[in-house]
Order: sequence, then structure tokens, then C-alpha cells
Amino acid sequence: MTIKVGDRLPDGQLQEYIEVETAGCPVGPNTFNVQDLVKGKKIVIFGLPGAYTPTCSAKHVPSYLQHYDALKAKGVDEIWCLSVNDAFVMGAWGRDQKATGKVRMMADGSAEYTRKLGLEFDLTSRGMGVRCQRFSMLVDDGVVKALNVEAPGKYEISDAETMLKQLG
Repeated sequence: MTIKVGDRLPDGQLQEYIEVETAGCPVGPNTFNVQDLVKGKKIVIFGLPGAYTPTCSAKHVPSYLQHYDALKAKGVDEIWCLSVNDAFVMGAWGRDQKATGKVRMMADGSAEYTRKLGLEFDLTSRGMGVRCQRFSMLVDDGVVKALNVEAPGKYEISDAETMLKQLG
């Protein structure tokens, strides 16, 4: 069943490639519990089918980078990009997109968390396996406040501009 507005995010883990060691976060892939990360924060999460794919690289991530300051001004604490890729790929893609320090590139390598959200997209017939649908959501203290799920092959409502309108 697909997550919906008013639902609490499910328990689960995501990985992020950490470039610079900090207390408790060594360099390399680090695993985080989603519930710990969202506690007490307003987070915009956008999901997409894959790192380095055309629309994702040319439009989706750039929209959130372009509107980073405006989203922060609306009270957003963090912005996450979620994809069914491993943390190494997401880290490299984040560097290529110049997202470091702005968008957290969160990896769901086996699509476990994506399935818990009910937002999986089976592209096995195209040689890509199970991926994440294109979406955006606003999460406040772990509760979904807005959710925009794209129709297959579309990029119309999961961009940063739509999220800014929903933030008021």
C-alpha cells in the first residue's frame, strides 16, 4: 500500500556516502535509521528512478539545488534525494550534481525502504530492476504532510517549484 498524507514514515534504514569524517560518521557509506533522522525536523524528500538518468540529472536534482535557499527560508531543515542505487553511486552522483551540503543523497540499494513506502516501480523488463517512482513529499517530525507521485514517465509535480507552492 502506498504511503499517504497523514501517515508516519515507516521504520527503515537508508545509506549515505560521507565524504568528510565527523563524530560518529566515518568516511564512506553510513547507515542511518530514518526515524532518527526525521525526528523533530521538516524534511523534503524527493525520489527518482536512478542516479545519472536523463530527467533525474538534468531536471529533478537541479530543481532542488536551484531552490535550496527558498526551501530553507520556508522552514525546511533538510532535503533528501532517494534512489534505488548504492551509496557509492549516490555519493558520486551528488558530487557531479554539486549537491554536497545541500541535498542529502540517500541510497536504498535493495529497494527495501522504497517498498515500505509503496513507491516501487518495476523496470525489470528494461534491465533496471525494481526502482523508485518519481515523487516528492514533505515530512514534518516523521509525518507526511504533502505527497506528489508522478505518473510513469512524467515529471510534472515532484519538482521543487511545486513543493515551494505547497509550503505556502
